Amino acid sequence: MKSSTTINKTCLLTSLVALLALSGVEAQAASELPRLVVNILIDQLRTDYMEAFAPLYSEDGLKRLMTQSQYYADAQQPFRGADRASAAACLSTGAIPYDNGIPSRQWLSRQTLQPVYCVDDPSFSGHQTSERTSPRYLLTTSLSDELEMATGSRSLVYSICPERDMAVLLAGHAADGAFWLNDQTGAWSGTAFYGPFPAWAQDYERQKSLSKRISKQVWTPYYDGALQSFHYYQNAADADGRDFKHQFKGDRRYRQLKTSGLINEEVALFLDRCLSASGVGQDAVPDLLNIGLYAGNFEHQGIFRAPSELQDIYVRLDQALAHIFSSVEQVVRREDVLYVVSSTGYADSDADDIDFKGYRIPSGTFSMQRASMLLNMYLTALYGQAQFVEATYNQQIYLDHKLIEQKQLNLNDVLARAEEFLSQMDGVRDVYTSQRLALGAWVKGLDRVRSGWNSARSGDIIIEVNPGWRIQSEQGSEYVNQGEPYLSYPLFFMAPDVRVERLSAPVSTAAVAPTLARCLRIRAPNGSREMPLVIK
Repeated sequence: MKSSTTINKTCLLTSLVALLALSGVEAQAASELPRLVVNILIDQLRTDYMEAFAPLYSEDGLKRLMTQSQYYADAQQPFRGADRASAAACLSTGAIPYDNGIPSRQWLSRQTLQPVYCVDDPSFSGHQTSERTSPRYLLTTSLSDELEMATGSRSLVYSICPERDMAVLLAGHAADGAFWLNDQTGAWSGTAFYGPFPAWAQDYERQKSLSKRISKQVWTPYYDGALQSFHYYQNAADADGRDFKHQFKGDRRYRQLKTSGLINEEVALFLDRCLSASGVGQDAVPDLLNIGLYAGNFEHQGIFRAPSELQDIYVRLDQALAHIFSSVEQVVRREDVLYVVSSTGYADSDADDIDFKGYRIPSGTFSMQRASMLLNMYLTALYGQAQFVEATYNQQIYLDHKLIEQKQLNLNDVLARAEEFLSQMDGVRDVYTSQRLALGAWVKGLDRVRSGWNSARSGDIIIEVNPGWRIQSEQGSEYVNQGEPYLSYPLFFMAPDVRVERLSAPVSTAAVAPTLARCLRIRAPNGSREMPLVIK
């Protein structure tokens, strides 16, 4: 029979072994948590172009993503009409515009009937800019917000993008800072909404300000001879080999540079200073870096006008990504970093370059001003003399709700009559009213239109014209409706413990935020509806 002392020693030893085992499990679990999440959103990045230009890439940028990631080749926005701002808001919140409040970069205020920019806010002054900015129109939490709340604001969260809307909407409400390049001065700027401008950002502006360098910036092909020997575009092999040379002068010089192959390196250089001086990734509390890059064409031209420039933009994007990966991994071990790289999921139209009539393809010009004028005449004939149409903006018509109420009319009846009238106009493919969107949300195809609509910020009537038709806006601009041709956009998750594979099944970009939330073991943003993806 064992003595009580022996039994006590045995129990103590068993307890110690159990405690050590439990500690080991906890340590292993803690080590699986990324120390730094690098969330890279690339404006207009397309899967077909990215894969087509692969022979021109290095081993450490896009090619690394394509061979060392869980790679979704067909990521789509879960709503129609995506632009840079609505895509950034969806990525950061996991929510559609119907919920997060950001249907586009600009919309019409029902109170003032003036355009509203999605991140304007007169309450908060700018750093290095006269722009007054905040994310006040973003109605749901973002991944950044949830991370800061989960860690008691101990996480460091920064957003670095060429454009103000992308920077602020990725940063959300609780980040430590959002930075963008000012269109007028070229300075890296911020907003007092996130607090004081960091000293490291001020030092960068003093030492490496773009305004001091832009007069010497010249954009020419990255590889001598590469454009002559590599041709992708079916329409113009000779144009593929055209050399180009762009300098940036005049009042639009900074806006031009933002659509050139040089912009992504500017972002990477500013990121270098953030990594070296901000303390990102230096403790066990996970941090988040949101980075915006560009993969559209020069000055938003179609490939028919600037094919060589677009090809070179992808080559330089590859180099910038390799720079970013290297810079991050000099500060944080590769094993402690989770990268996610995605696209805004839209592309500038190439239709403006095509003469549809020359190819005997049906086309025409649809005037929004004329349509709204005729609609008002029709409603006047039905309900009496009045100005029923308040304004027209971005293929949307805003009705005067107060007038309709004063006349004791039923808004739904007025909308039904308007829909019937507008549908008969030449060039109109479909008409969506607020009533139809509210009642028919689960009709196939209509749900994506409703998802991109917001009752407080969108119009009462959305007009969709036929593909190939020119649309003349009330503001006087003209553009061709390219329709909705199928395009694929990539999504990557890259970390040492992420399963490496290429998946062709469609996936929603709204799943990114809840997926990263699961990896960080925090709550998903409060407007997200998608299930997290399985990436390990």
